[in-house]
Amino acid sequence: MTWVESLFGVRGKTVLVTGGSRGIGELIAEAFVRAGAKVYITARKEAQCVATAKRLGDLGFCEALPADLSNPDAIRGLAAALHAQTPALHVLINNAGIAWGAPLEEYPLEAWDKVFSINVRAVFQLTRDLLPMLRAVATPADPARVINLGSIAGSRVAKDTFAYAYGASKAAVHHLTAMLAMELTGSHITVNAVAPGVFPSRMTAMRIGDSTMLELASAGTPLQRAGTIEDVGGTCLYLASRSGAYVTGAVIPLDGGQHTQALPWRADDASA
Repeated sequence: MTWVESLFGVRGKTVLVTGGSRGIGELIAEAFVRAGAKVYITARKEAQCVATAKRLGDLGFCEALPADLSNPDAIRGLAAALHAQTPALHVLINNAGIAWGAPLEEYPLEAWDKVFSINVRAVFQLTRDLLPMLRAVATPADPARVINLGSIAGSRVAKDTFAYAYGASKAAVHHLTAMLAMELTGSHITVNAVAPGVFPSRMTAMRIGDSTMLELASAGTPLQRAGTIEDVGGTCLYLASRSGAYVTGAVIPLDGGQHTQALPWRADDASA
């Protein structure tokens, strides 16, 4: 093994990716499978979860553990099912998330609760429930890793009906990341967040629309393109490898530079 391979490699590590059957989660899972990790993916829809695991299994090790993360009992069952497969977990990637769009006056409270149950509560509960498995492999030189998927929507305010609960939930994920990082330093577990911008996904399609609109949204980023598997997969591999072992409590913007842009502002929007 070369020095670079030892610095950035994750071969042999056990990884759980939530929401790993499609979108950004599938991209992350594929990156770890290709890098030689032992990957488990979970998602609510069993058939899709199994199908993605089968496809990725042709590239390396990938198995499906379907679970509905909006259900606390299902999260406990997922933790038990994973423990039955392996006694230790090197990397937990909390990616599963949902969004809901509606005008402010019509925004259903049930939708708000559902978004927060998956985007925030599930991140907290699954991390808590898997702590024994993370601690089992954690060392000062090679900490166990928790990587939470936040969003640029958690850092910037946008006039977007999808952003009411979604943006607030992702801001909560960013803050929770820092709190968990501070709490778990003594256990040799690092906790970081990645905050994606425009990536091709079902959720992006819901917000933006067809491929033409995705192209326009991508062109609106300073780097003028959407994110790719190399971008999000590479960032997560960095955080999970020896090269990322000294990083904790960080929220890494992965948005093509969108976080550097000034937000639209008009003088007539300001109050007197």
